[in-house]
Amino acid sequence: MTKLWQKDYEVETLIERFTVGKDRELDEYLAEFDVLGSLAHSRMLESIGLLNKTELSDLQKELKNIYQKIKAGEFEIQEGVEDVHSQVELLLTEKLGETGKKIHAGRSRNDQVMVDLKLYLRHAIHKLVSEIEPFFELLMMLSETHKNVLMAGYTHTQIAMPSSFGLWFGAYAESLADDLLLFQTAYRVVNQNPLGSAAGYGSSFPLNRQMTTDLLGFESLNYNSVYAQMGRGKSEKIVAYALAGVASTLGKMAADVCFFMSQNLNFLTFPDELTTGSSIMPHKKNPDVFELLRARCNRLQALPNEISLILTNLISGYHRDLQLIKENILPALDELSDCLSIAKFTLAQVQVNPNILEDEKYRYLFSVESVNKEVLNGVSFREAYRKIGKQIADGTFEPETNIQHTHEGSIGNLENAQITARFRQIITEFQFEKADKIYKLLN
Repeated sequence: MTKLWQKDYEVETLIERFTVGKDRELDEYLAEFDVLGSLAHSRMLESIGLLNKTELSDLQKELKNIYQKIKAGEFEIQEGVEDVHSQVELLLTEKLGETGKKIHAGRSRNDQVMVDLKLYLRHAIHKLVSEIEPFFELLMMLSETHKNVLMAGYTHTQIAMPSSFGLWFGAYAESLADDLLLFQTAYRVVNQNPLGSAAGYGSSFPLNRQMTTDLLGFESLNYNSVYAQMGRGKSEKIVAYALAGVASTLGKMAADVCFFMSQNLNFLTFPDELTTGSSIMPHKKNPDVFELLRARCNRLQALPNEISLILTNLISGYHRDLQLIKENILPALDELSDCLSIAKFTLAQVQVNPNILEDEKYRYLFSVESVNKEVLNGVSFREAYRKIGKQIADGTFEPETNIQHTHEGSIGNLENAQITARFRQIITEFQFEKADKIYKLLN
């Protein structure tokens, strides 16, 4: 197996297979970012005299060729090659000979994989935010469309007070705005450059770390080389918390949909082709997609804890334990993307029931309205509560169904414009355009 650390002995095959694990498979996520990192690193090496202009030109040309193969789906980590770093260096050496071997000066696989991961995570966050945005817009549209359709609100899974579909859809939209704040924090953490920290203790070469920071579009450096390495695992865990935040929102919404679709409630439904049936019960219309969405989101919410347990009791410095975190975080980003996609596709076709509160079981839903009417007529709240409670107990209660909710965030005043403005402000604060400077490296 081709290894950047190869010496004059062979590692036992069983040991080799166990230590490489899934790196060859998972490193394909990182391939384009490994090349972009090397494009920046090689320019920096030339600026400090470790490459001449001809060597730099040759390396830049070949790295760009490799990048195009990656984007065309023609790149693979060959059997017997340990990881993406080894594969890229192997291709450079096959094409350029000794020049290809010079590119690793001033860096370690430790900071190389970290910069790859941070660039990938930064890119993945941008992609997820761009997928959250149209889902938010859908929820806002549904909130406005159905703002006058009343439904029952539940507490303790018991009938509680009047709500509306406008209020329900809008609640999940605002939840996504808070979820974006977690992503904003995660983005700022991964948008710091660890390249040049080498194995975690810097280099005796006069590296220009600010140069690679600028070329790669990072907001700033991880300044301390030891801390730069401590960021491995920590960065992924912070991103995992952001993933878990959105997963929590989607999972709770999926649970609501499963509850609301039950025949006992019949709050909403979907076209038959979005549901499944039973092998023996011909009347069934099952919300399987939302049950699986709920389960997949629950699994995503376990991710920060999984990463935390891998990191538990590791001293500072690099440890091979950190390799396993790729197996947790990289597929999870795709998982959340899939969940957002299916949620958007299905909810765009939701069918709400406009006659929910005609059911007799909801007559007590309006008890608080009756209490409040008494209070508005001068009765103390406690006395009004006692009076309506007695009417309910003795069967003489007549509901007051004239809903007058006007305060901010209530049935009659959803504040959707304010929620939308806040969401859009958070989006602008990411400043994704600064990170796009990285693609100038391909010019």
